[in-house]
Amino acid sequence: MTRIAAVRGALPPNRYPQSEITDAFARICLPPGADRRLLDRLHTSARVGHRNLALPLEQYAKLDGFGTANAAFIEAAVDLGAEAVGGALEAAGLTGADVDMIMFTSVTGIAAPSVDARLATRLGLRPDVKRVPVFGLGCVAGAAGIARLHDYLRGWPGHVAVLLSVELCSLTLQRGDASTVNLVASGLFGDGAAAVVACGPEHPSSTAADRPYGPAVVATRGHLYPGTETVMGWEVRDTGFRVVLDAGVPEVVRAHLADDVHGFLRDHGLTAREVTAWVCHPGGPKVLQAVAETLDLPEGALDLTWRSLEDIGNLSSSSVLHVLRDTLALRPPPPGTPGLLIAMGPGFCSELVLLRW
Repeated sequence: MTRIAAVRGALPPNRYPQSEITDAFARICLPPGADRRLLDRLHTSARVGHRNLALPLEQYAKLDGFGTANAAFIEAAVDLGAEAVGGALEAAGLTGADVDMIMFTSVTGIAAPSVDARLATRLGLRPDVKRVPVFGLGCVAGAAGIARLHDYLRGWPGHVAVLLSVELCSLTLQRGDASTVNLVASGLFGDGAAAVVACGPEHPSSTAADRPYGPAVVATRGHLYPGTETVMGWEVRDTGFRVVLDAGVPEVVRAHLADDVHGFLRDHGLTAREVTAWVCHPGGPKVLQAVAETLDLPEGALDLTWRSLEDIGNLSSSSVLHVLRDTLALRPPPPGTPGLLIAMGPGFCSELVLLRW
């Protein structure tokens, strides 16, 4: 089985309490003298305490278009990506030259050459490294990325594969847009990156006794829900990516997730009660409540996800990887027990990754 050798997160250095961000974004999104009670209420209900931003807070008012914001994305993404991947490789006892495949995912900026290509020399990747840049999966890409690494390593069991996620959600903020959906996004989403190093079952690192590696990937499953294409995503405008975020997302979760999760576990001879760690993407308070209710999770099962939401906000695809890192560092489950990693995103879709600790 694929072995997760290391997970590392990286956050930009500009960290602010939610109240400070709310005040700054009120000046950017609302017309002068506008009533800001809705903005305040939405930012408070997001249950986010602090966020890290790609730029100093005072610079967001100066982002005068998609080009400026995207240039800032590329610069910050390369720096954060190098920090995340470099840290993960070091923790795994590997170097850039050991990497056979690197997958890069983001939905908050675009680059050609892609960010992974811009990082190749800096990280010491080989010239023949396989590169897979992915755009469009959104919040689900952290889980889907691990699933695709697993697919690759089943075909190349002696290889090392890396997943890099960089999401700089603040750079998609729409200036002068007082719509509810823009105000919700401006209070929920943060910036950050994460990297996962995975080794195939025939790679020497997978069986090394002197290094406490993470869980094995047992199986994965994705599911697209027909008729939900407009629930979540982007509208691409001259001003950049304007968020699409339907208020019905929690109901989609309630309608579909339980059958998917229980069926997936059942196919592997398991029940939800046997899962010792629920590694869930922090989609927002209402989504997390829907997940806990529809899966009938025990008290505290999503504590690390709630903690991540409060501490750094929703980092889109990077978030579930931060929760996985926190699970390994703060609440490692008993060896040999099953865990389930869950994320959802545009499509609308879910991705499930069955782990064994």
